[in-house]
Amino acid sequence: MDAAQANDYIKNHQVDSSEKPVFHVTPPVGWMNDPNGFSVYGGKLHLFFQFYPYDTKWGPMHWGHVTSKDMVSWEQEPVALAPDEEYDRIGCFSGSAMEADGKHVLAYTGVRRGTDQNGNETDLQNQCLAVGDGIFYEKKGLIISGENLPEGFSRTDFRDPKIWKEGDVYYLAAGNCNEHGDGQVVLFSSADLKQWSYLGVLAGGDQTFYGTWECPDFFTLNDRDVLICSPQNLKAQKYEFHNGHNNVYFLGTYDKEQHRFYKNEPHSLDYGFDFYAAQTTELPDGRRVLIAWMQSWHTNLIPAGQKWHGMMTVPRELTIKEDRILQTPVRELERYRSNEVSYRGVEVTGSRSLPGINGRVMDMTVEITEGDFREFTIDVANNEEYTTTFTYHRDKKLLETDRTYSGLRSDMVCHRMMEVEAADKRLKLRFIMDRYSIELFVGDGEKVSTTVIYTPKEADRVLFACDGTAKLDVVKYDIAAK
Repeated sequence: MDAAQANDYIKNHQVDSSEKPVFHVTPPVGWMNDPNGFSVYGGKLHLFFQFYPYDTKWGPMHWGHVTSKDMVSWEQEPVALAPDEEYDRIGCFSGSAMEADGKHVLAYTGVRRGTDQNGNETDLQNQCLAVGDGIFYEKKGLIISGENLPEGFSRTDFRDPKIWKEGDVYYLAAGNCNEHGDGQVVLFSSADLKQWSYLGVLAGGDQTFYGTWECPDFFTLNDRDVLICSPQNLKAQKYEFHNGHNNVYFLGTYDKEQHRFYKNEPHSLDYGFDFYAAQTTELPDGRRVLIAWMQSWHTNLIPAGQKWHGMMTVPRELTIKEDRILQTPVRELERYRSNEVSYRGVEVTGSRSLPGINGRVMDMTVEITEGDFREFTIDVANNEEYTTTFTYHRDKKLLETDRTYSGLRSDMVCHRMMEVEAADKRLKLRFIMDRYSIELFVGDGEKVSTTVIYTPKEADRVLFACDGTAKLDVVKYDIAAK
């Protein structure tokens, strides 16, 4: 499989844009998972992604590629990487990108068949490099072998390199696990991107989470050190973590002499059903922006006959407040708003709709300003047959998402709860909807919940209901592609 073959296939099988979301990144055809190489180069924002064009199921991984000048409107580029070398024959797995010496450098995990320390045949994962001009990329080969890891560290689970530069030194962090199965992030350094030295375990390896810490991202935000990773196979912990694959972050302190990150308590990045493998980049204006795969490995379902599978979240600006990360949709999205409809002080008793408050591609903010009630619900993507429901349980300080009637035809998780704190008894909920997805931002981004719905597009009503009385401010915009 090579890139030219993939590009020819895309040309002949590309899915029409009318069948896909308006402003979220999707594959041109076939399968998409993790975001890769999220970076600025040549005056554009580049986003690569795990990609298998030939089926809507996971296959030998390529790197798809899109670019944007505003993070809302995206342009498709040629496939950047394909599994066509001996060292990446099983797949070009996830990684990152940066500018170095005027070139765009991609670091990725190449997977090949081989034998492990015990002589058993297995997939071996190593870190590789490619260099390009923002459109076409040339592979430079393997740069870090799993043999460079200490004894007992997994060579089968050694992936997803994140590269950056401090002063004259390049650093690379990769996900891994130790002989006990404890997740960890290992760290390497280089002076030239060619010869790399092992520095140690950046974080983990201490029974915090069992299973590989996939897709690590390490950066400074508001003068705080931050580690993001995606631990596999967690057990649910009340409302903070759910069963399965999670995306978490740690704030902490990085000891540059010991190359060790001393982490604080972990927190979820997203409290919905469909969010994984988040990756960030820093924009020229200093903003730190995050994007993630709007799915997870255990929420893997599309309607029969659909020729594309997988979406990315809307890019999100990150800030820190009181030891928590806040996320808000990138401000550029506001340029695409139109057809404002707004209400102030609307009273809800029982159930009601509001003229003009409907749609499936929209930016809608609902603020509960006062009232006497225990439960308040908002139904979106609604008609007589379908709905997705968000319920605010005021006394319990919980917000529930229920997509039971969104059109699913499989035994998938449909309920999820997150804790919410109303400020001065006011609760603000911002819904970003794009045909098949709902991203809910609570307050000023203190909590986020991401939900994929494959509900028929004609289900577009919004209903409000209350078991007492509530007053609302509502403002809704359509979002149109340019």
